[in-house]
Order: sequence, then structure tokens, then C-alpha cells
Amino acid sequence: MAYKFSPSSLSLLKDCPRCFWLQFNKNIKRPSGIFPSLPSGMDKILKEHFDSFMEKGELPPELKELNGEVKLFDEKELLKEWRSNFKGIQWTDKKGNIFKGAVDNLLKKGKKLIVLDYKTRGYELKEDTAEHYKDQLDIYNFLFRKDSKSFSLFNYSFTTNF
Repeated sequence: MAYKFSPSSLSLLKDCPRCFWLQFNKNIKRPSGIFPSLPSGMDKILKEHFDSFMEKGELPPELKELNGEVKLFDEKELLKEWRSNFKGIQWTDKKGNIFKGAVDNLLKKGKKLIVLDYKTRGYELKEDTAEHYKDQLDIYNFLFRKDSKSFSLFNYSFTTNF
């Protein structure tokens, strides 16, 4: 039996191995909590905001400090595919297991890619905020290295308040 793994399913494995086993072997899903609509709405707004600057070949004000070093990834169809929760970026192992993820956005530095992942919070960032998302970024790193489409991944992360 082949499995489909994503950053969220692998996070479930780390958080609750029993819940992971039940979901993948007995199709019993862990009850989900309340999902606020604000993060998904902000995600859409941020993508539109960044895309408007990509269309102009510019960096948004939030990234102006990186001007000259990077540019927004501008291969629209490929970005659309990699953003899709249904397709995303995928890799299949020899046993048929599928590993996949959907990025929010990408920066380009030469032939290297930098993954941007938007996070919405109702409170100030903590010093260790980036650590909570390290596994997710590691999975994206893995996927892009497996299916690079002639790009390599640049290990870089930053956090900003919008």
C-alpha cells in the first residue's frame, strides 16, 4: 500500500504517532479543531500582493532589503502548480509513496530557489517561531532537491511582521 505524505501529515506523525497510524492504516482521522478563516484569507491576500509585484518585476516593500540579491519567482504556471494543494511539488519513492507539499511563494537567487511560507498570527512573533516551521521547510527542501526542474534550493529563512 502506497501512502501520501505532506508536511501536515508528517507533523501529525511527530505530534501523535498513534493518530498517524490510525489515519494511514485504518482511515480514522484525528478530530480537527476549529479552523479560523482569517489565515486562509490572509494567505490569498498575501499571494495576490506578492504576485502584483512579481508582475512588475519588483520586490514588495517587505523584501526591499533583499533588492538586487533576489527576485520573485516569475514562472507563473509552475508556481501555480507548486502552490496547488492538490498537485504541489511531489516526489514518489520506489515503493510508490508520494511526498508532497504546496508552497506559498518562491524567490530566485540565480538558479537557486528560496521558499517563502506565509504565517498568520494574532499575536507578536516569538523568538523561536521559525523553529516551529523548520520541519515544513526541510520537507520543501527535500522535495525541491528531488524534483528541481533545473533549480536548486537555497537554505535561507526569515521572519517578518506584515
